[in-house]
Amino acid sequence: MLASLHQDPATGHRSLRATAPLHEGQVLCVFSAEDVLDHPTRFTLQIDEGKHILLHPEALWYTNHSCSPNIFFDTETMEIVCLRDVAAGEELAFFYPSTEWRMAEPFDCHCGNPGCLHRISGASVLPNEVLQRYRLTAYVQRKWAERAGRAAAGGDAALAPEAGGNSGT
Repeated sequence: MLASLHQDPATGHRSLRATAPLHEGQVLCVFSAEDVLDHPTRFTLQIDEGKHILLHPEALWYTNHSCSPNIFFDTETMEIVCLRDVAAGEELAFFYPSTEWRMAEPFDCHCGNPGCLHRISGASVLPNEVLQRYRLTAYVQRKWAERAGRAAAGGDAALAPEAGGNSGT
């Protein structure tokens, strides 16, 4: 793996950082499922309805969220792929709603990136124009298509994100 676990001595905050320069499209590493759970936790990725994988290697548990991600967890190939060039030492972060339709522990985002969503609750609460900006797992894409299908059957009101989320602004 071209990354290492970093812990900030002042705050104790853990993150995964690149150990060498990485390039857009490069595979950072492969991952596997240490376990498959029927419920989400803060350390799992959703791969299907009622299927959440606990990541292996364990260092991946500390991959943080960003509204401007530099990596993507491809749950079909079980690879982490760089979305853009990444400098050595840069924190590796992914867009949590790219893998989670509904999150176990929604939180306020303070990433400070332009376009920060501020509240991260999962893809189910995000409007289409926000989801279109991100690479999404096959499961989240399928759920999004189901939502669009319901919208087509029920009119424009059904296009709205599910209740309990944010507007993406």
